[in-house]
Amino acid sequence: MTVLRPQLTGTSGAVASTHWLASAVGMSILDQGGNAFDAAAAAGFALQVVEPHSNGPGGDVVISVYPRSAGTVRVICGQGPMPQAATIERFGALGIEQMPAAGLLPATAPGAFGAWMRLLAEFGTMPLATVLEPAIGYASGGYPLLPGAAATVEAMAPLFRTEWTASAHTYLPGDAVPAAGARMRNAALAGTYERLLREAQAASTDREGQIEAARAAFYEGFIADAIDSFARTTEVLDSTGGRHRGLLTGDDLAAWQPAVEEPCALPYGDFTVYKPGPWSQGPVFLQQLAILSGCDLRGMGLGTVDYVHTLAEAAKLAFADREAWYGDPAHTPVPMAELLAPEYTALRRSLIGDRAALDPQPGRVGPGQPWIPQAKPEQPGADEPDWMTQLRSGIPTVTVGAPQAGAGNTCTVAVADRWGNLAVAVPSGGWLKSSPVIPDLGFPLGTRGQTAWLVDGHPNSLAPGRRPRTTLSPSIVLRDGEPFLAFGTPGGDQQDQWTLQVFLAIAEFGLEPQAATELPAVNIDHFAQSFAPRASRPGVLVAERSLGPEVLAGLERKGHRLDVVPASTLGKVCAAGVDPDTGFLRAATGPRGRQAYGVCR
Repeated sequence: MTVLRPQLTGTSGAVASTHWLASAVGMSILDQGGNAFDAAAAAGFALQVVEPHSNGPGGDVVISVYPRSAGTVRVICGQGPMPQAATIERFGALGIEQMPAAGLLPATAPGAFGAWMRLLAEFGTMPLATVLEPAIGYASGGYPLLPGAAATVEAMAPLFRTEWTASAHTYLPGDAVPAAGARMRNAALAGTYERLLREAQAASTDREGQIEAARAAFYEGFIADAIDSFARTTEVLDSTGGRHRGLLTGDDLAAWQPAVEEPCALPYGDFTVYKPGPWSQGPVFLQQLAILSGCDLRGMGLGTVDYVHTLAEAAKLAFADREAWYGDPAHTPVPMAELLAPEYTALRRSLIGDRAALDPQPGRVGPGQPWIPQAKPEQPGADEPDWMTQLRSGIPTVTVGAPQAGAGNTCTVAVADRWGNLAVAVPSGGWLKSSPVIPDLGFPLGTRGQTAWLVDGHPNSLAPGRRPRTTLSPSIVLRDGEPFLAFGTPGGDQQDQWTLQVFLAIAEFGLEPQAATELPAVNIDHFAQSFAPRASRPGVLVAERSLGPEVLAGLERKGHRLDVVPASTLGKVCAAGVDPDTGFLRAATGPRGRQAYGVCR
């Protein structure tokens, strides 16, 4: 294959992210003596500014870390829970049968800021001011507006002007829709972070004390007060077509703390793969890997009809289990050990046939009866404006016509440093399309609550204080117990399909990370998406045209219902790690979207 970008290698640091400015910010922190965790946090805050259509301070993040000194992988959960007032009965009283995509009702406690603070406090070394300075600089001085952000603002401008007026003030300077590439500023967000720093520095003179003071200012101070007041007193036009106040309160913010958790893990040959727990979709990567471990992937050949078919069928089996079994294990037992047990995965593997399965079912583990909730089709109103169509779609991406499964976007940053530390984060939520900007703060709330079900008795049912299952799913891989690779991608439900394909290309076929990120990608769209309106396309396999006509024809003969999309359109995998043969650090970014870039020094 022809690789479009070189394999980047260096000796002092490697950063890969979904925006070139964030990658540069991360490398600048490494150049100043910071470690991978400092660099990831600084890049993460920069992403909140330069990719406002894909993430923000009011959203969520999942961070995986490998501190070399500890020799263990840990996961920082930046997925906030649902408010205490959020009950199925409360939504039923409002006449709502399916979680809305946008507005204030699906807001969870903002998890991103707290998770970044936990990362800095527990694993970082740099002062908070140094980490926040680049983001403040871009928010106050300006950054080039991405085409995706410009398209989002243009689509939502009528709503911003008439209803979400603080969003108009932030994203329609001079009441005009900004063009792609225009210099965009967010003075309110810059002011929010500057005030956080002032309060932190006034409260303490040491690094850890300032980080804690900043966290307190967000979750118990002026930011929590502003969120509480806005949610309680403002009726917001949302995706239901009506106006509703929010359920989130200052007490919900004050009660939440980001957890540092043990990951789920699976050995695979010389590798061990680490993923977040089943409050995310992360273990579905491991379930696919466990099923495929008994298949002769090398014998099939990379990118052949049999190879792609086998990956697609394994994905159907694993995602059926995700839909039936995954949820917040703090509220509902999730049988992860049983789902990853060799006997169970062998049984699931035996279900893969020569033809595409059109009705894959979850497996049974223990006495429980698995079941998958069914989405209720939404009926758009007559002559509905385009902005309402976009509002009903819970993904951050602006879609043309009706929203389709498989679309989506978010952010990723991965870092490896010269001390052998690895960090990878997938931030999302709090995007400008799905909730109004809170006046004076400069950012909207996240809407991750839309991924919960308004039904009783399911592991991912809505409940007060429960984390709605997130799609955010970073990965860390050790090889022979040594740091090897940290990676992730935007893409909602598809993240753990595209990243799995990259990993297998490296682990089974020996490709360098950069070449692996550029391979043609595929994904199933069989199950209801996590985001409203819960679209599904049973039996559909989305495939990039670059797979080639012979492979595509062969997949159709096997019964796959193909949706062939242009080359290089699925995902933006970002990876950073260590070459075990040379000890060089490596960065890799998929060329899709002409936006993700890596840096090595």
